[in-house]
Amino acid sequence: MYQLSPNIDILFTEAGEHPERVRAAAAAGFDAVEMWGTSAVDVGALAAALEETGVSLTSVLAEPRTNFALPWETMDAFHEGLDSGVANAQRLGCPRIVLGSGVGFPGQKRSQNLDRLAEIFSEAVRRTEGSGVKLILEPVNTRVDHPGALTDRTIDAVAVARAVDSDSFGILYDMYHSITMGEDPAVELANAAGLVDYVQIADVPGRGEPGSGSLDWAAQLAVLRASGYTGPLGLEYFPTISSAESVKHIREVAASA
Repeated sequence: MYQLSPNIDILFTEAGEHPERVRAAAAAGFDAVEMWGTSAVDVGALAAALEETGVSLTSVLAEPRTNFALPWETMDAFHEGLDSGVANAQRLGCPRIVLGSGVGFPGQKRSQNLDRLAEIFSEAVRRTEGSGVKLILEPVNTRVDHPGALTDRTIDAVAVARAVDSDSFGILYDMYHSITMGEDPAVELANAAGLVDYVQIADVPGRGEPGSGSLDWAAQLAVLRASGYTGPLGLEYFPTISSAESVKHIREVAASA
């Protein structure tokens, strides 16, 4: 059975601010949640809600979102945001921070951009060494949601992770983004063996709750299980119905996965 971790930036929002969303998720029977950034959140109140409910926080995003579009840009803002993000993650007991690639340097080959990305993230790993927080790179689709993103294919994130070559660095495999790009999860997960630290899901098309699109979730979770992944499943979808109703189908499927 997979641990399900609803994203409290888009689920349980009817409960109020983030601490109340944690409590609402706990009341709905969840023992984990994920979220996007922490910079605009009352971290103290959120930490108190997590401790009170016993809910764990499975992932947060790096802020500012990484963007390496210009060769002469410094990484100061990224490093400062990462330092702050790691401190918040430690306070919240969150074991991982999700990184994005940005759009890369115009006019350079993809391989050159990926090499540069590996350099930047290798430095990020060095800066966060000993923190207990793992950095994970998320490839995102460019067909619908993130036009222009550099790492829009799982194979690119795998290449960067292998170049960084650290136990403190891995990848986030988002099944929605992967399938939207026309990828076969079984193929991509096999190629990424040993590097996948976290998985997120949403249905295709539409990025709604599992059951709202065309995917066979029993089959998809069987593929995931066959790949050896046993970690949490981040529910990063935009519900088409109430939060409580939207989780019913995936909870039923995940219970036997």
